[in-house]
Amino acid sequence: MTQDIRDFVNDSCELLALGEPDHREPAFGRIRNELFAQLVDRGFRSIALETDRVAALAANDYVQHGTGTLDAVMRDGFTHGFGEFDANRRLIEWMREYNERQAPEDRLAFYGTDGPFEFTAPSPRRYLETVRDYLGLDIDLTPLVGDDDRWESDEAVMDPAASPGDTAEADRLRVIADDLSSQLYAAAPDLIAATSRDAWDRAKAHAATALGLLRYHRQAAERIGDGDRWSRLSGVRDALMAQQLLDIRDIEARRGPTMVHGHNAHLQRSPSRMSMAGMDLAWNGTGAIVSTLMKDRYLCIVGWLGRSEGTGPESPDSAATPGQYRWSLAEADMVDLEPMSHEQGRVPLDRDAVESADAVLCVSG
Repeated sequence: MTQDIRDFVNDSCELLALGEPDHREPAFGRIRNELFAQLVDRGFRSIALETDRVAALAANDYVQHGTGTLDAVMRDGFTHGFGEFDANRRLIEWMREYNERQAPEDRLAFYGTDGPFEFTAPSPRRYLETVRDYLGLDIDLTPLVGDDDRWESDEAVMDPAASPGDTAEADRLRVIADDLSSQLYAAAPDLIAATSRDAWDRAKAHAATALGLLRYHRQAAERIGDGDRWSRLSGVRDALMAQQLLDIRDIEARRGPTMVHGHNAHLQRSPSRMSMAGMDLAWNGTGAIVSTLMKDRYLCIVGWLGRSEGTGPESPDSAATPGQYRWSLAEADMVDLEPMSHEQGRVPLDRDAVESADAVLCVSG
């Protein structure tokens, strides 16, 4: 066992995934920060977190250019409540301080991989309008979008009958979103010459998010069994996350590898499974998709959390920390993990996820 993540990174690695079983456990964010610093020494130049890709553009502006304030970035640059996590704040602070000493081409980049949805999903209006305006088009979206509240209510995702996703207006919006994406590519030479590659990439992120939202709302409207509906919603979300990760790697390919941090259920190579509200969900997660496409360029470390002292696999060199947890990295076939239950508030790390991983981050309190 070791605490140096560089022991697991080979020369073929372009994307290193670090999973966690529970977003609420602060130990994983703190350890992630330490491991990312090690990876930066090895040539990594970017990190991606499980937060909205478009919102994270503001966080990247801050870490690369000092745009805005730290407080504003933590409020507006994160979704899913992740801006409140101390480890995320410390990560952004550290990246900004690091970048102040670097030439522009060597500065660290921050990305989000997710869409702005889970149990609710916003209106696609602002994402579509951003792409429309970048392309210089005159398209009035208001008659089709209507009241944003009808998209953003809890019922719009929870209740198929209340979803706007299968309306004629939503169908038309999906066609428009697809057309806007096509035009971004068709006019890329002129657009990039007139603006920049960064501006084009930002518009592309907005276009991908708009399409992802419309697909998510369409799936939410499906009148099928709840288990199948939520499995498919999870699949739509992870498909967008996979697309975002592949786009990020396209941007970062010439600068160095990327670390991605998120839930095990998203990043593991094996199919994802979860029990929720009496439903058994199953879908192909981001890691299952990306690892299939990237092969050995994708490395995966899954996270495991013990319940209390003495329950987790600890090595003699595992150091105690101010948070009173101990941790180590180990090859997957070297650890025998005690199962985690849903009663602990975590998605269990099953044997398939462990056996398909390159390593395990073992954390015990």
